[in-house]
Amino acid sequence: MQRVMIVGQPGSGKSTLARRLGQLTGIPVVHIDTIHWQPGWVERSAAEKTRLCLEVEARDQWIFEGGHSTTWAHRIGRADLLVWIDRSTALRFWRVLVRAVRHRGRTRPDLPEDCPEQLGKLGELFRFMWTTRKVSRKKMQQLAATAPPGCRVVRLRSNRQTRRFLATIEAGAAYSLNRF
Repeated sequence: MQRVMIVGQPGSGKSTLARRLGQLTGIPVVHIDTIHWQPGWVERSAAEKTRLCLEVEARDQWIFEGGHSTTWAHRIGRADLLVWIDRSTALRFWRVLVRAVRHRGRTRPDLPEDCPEQLGKLGELFRFMWTTRKVSRKKMQQLAATAPPGCRVVRLRSNRQTRRFLATIEAGAAYSLNRF
C-alpha cells in the first residue's frame, strides 16, 4: 500500500481515517481542504486546485482524502487502494455539527491556517450537503465500480467496519471487502 485514495461526503470521517492511516503506515497524508482553501477561507481557482492535486498524485506515496473530482480519474489510476466511506446523511449532518462546535473559532488540523470553524457558515455547508447528497454518492459509487484492477476497493459503511479495517492495517494483514 503506497497510494490511498479516500472519498466520502462531508462528515463521513475522511480526515479522521486519513490521519489514523498515516499514523499506522507512515505514509504522508494530504487533505483536499488544504488544497481547496487558502488561509482566511480564500478559495483557490479550479485550475490551481487541479495543478496542486496532480502534483500530489504524481508522488510515490500518499494518503489523499477528499474531493476535487476533476482529478479522480488520474488519482484512481495511480492509487493501489480506494476507500469509500459511505455513511448515512443524518450521521454526517450530526458529525459536521459536532465538529463545528468542538472547533468553533479554531482551525481544524485538516485545514490551512487561519480557517477557523464558524457556526454561522453551517447553514451554507448543510445546504451543500443536502443538495449534493444523491449526486455525490452516485459519483463515488461509479468511481468504486470502475476502479482499475490494480486498485483494491474498500467500502466502509459503519464504525465497526472502519475499526476492523484499521485493525487489519495495524496488524499488517490484507483487507478487502467485496468489489462493486
